[in-house]
Amino acid sequence: MRPTRDFARRAGLRRSVALLASFRFEQSDPARFYGALATDTVDMITDLWTGLHATTAAGRTVLDVGGGPGYFASAFTGAGMSYIGVEPDPREMHAGPAGTPDGAGTFVRASGTALPFADDSVDICLSSNVAEHVAHPWRLGNEMLRVTRPGGLAVLSYTVWLGPFGGHEMGLTHYLGGARAADRYARRHGHRPKNDYGSSLFAVSAADGLRWARSTGALIDAFPRYHPRWAWWMTGVPGFREFTVSNLVLVLQP
Repeated sequence: MRPTRDFARRAGLRRSVALLASFRFEQSDPARFYGALATDTVDMITDLWTGLHATTAAGRTVLDVGGGPGYFASAFTGAGMSYIGVEPDPREMHAGPAGTPDGAGTFVRASGTALPFADDSVDICLSSNVAEHVAHPWRLGNEMLRVTRPGGLAVLSYTVWLGPFGGHEMGLTHYLGGARAADRYARRHGHRPKNDYGSSLFAVSAADGLRWARSTGALIDAFPRYHPRWAWWMTGVPGFREFTVSNLVLVLQP
C-alpha cells in the first residue's frame, strides 16, 4: 500500500491555497498561522500512518522535533495521540497565546541533533519546518530514525532554500544570496531577521534531503507538502524541483 494514498486525496488546490495564504500571518498572528499548520500536519501524519498500517494513529506516541509553543501539541492530543515536543529555544517553548504551552502533551528542552530518548522509543517522529534552521540537518534526520521504532513512521518536512519561501521573512531577496538578503533586511527594519542566514537559517536543497534519505534505506516516499496532488511530479525532476518544491516531505520507515 502506498503510504501517501490517503493524504493525496486530501491534497487539493483549495487546501494548497488556504495554507499558502496563512503564511503571511506567521509573525503578525502566529495563532492563525500555526493553528492551521498544526491541523494540516495532524491530518498528514494520520493519513500517512493509516496508509502504512491500515489502522488509526490514535494512541500512538508522537515525538515532534522543534515542536514550538504548543499549537501542535493541542492538535495531536485532540486527535488522540500522546505528544512529546522537543524545543531547544525556551523563547519558542513559551511563545504561545498564554505565554506557556496549553497543558497538552509533554515538552522537553533539547537539541534535535542529540535527542534525549532511547533507541526505538516512539511510534512516530516528526520534524516540521526545522531542518532548514539547523546547521547539520541530517544529524537531526539520523536522530529521528534512531528513536523511531522499526515499522514506525518518521516524517521530515523542510523548506527548500531555492524555493520561493526559502528566504522566509526576507522574501525573494534570498535569491541575491543569503548573507546579502539578511543584511538588506536588517538595514530596512532596524534589526536582524528572526531567520538569519548562517545562524538560524541555512541553505538546504531538495537534492541534499533526497540523497540523505535514500542513503538511510528508510525512504518510502517524498512529495511537495503544499502542492496539490497533480503537481507532486515536480519532486522527481532534478534542478527544477529546487525552485518549485517549496517544502519537501521525506517519509521514512525504519
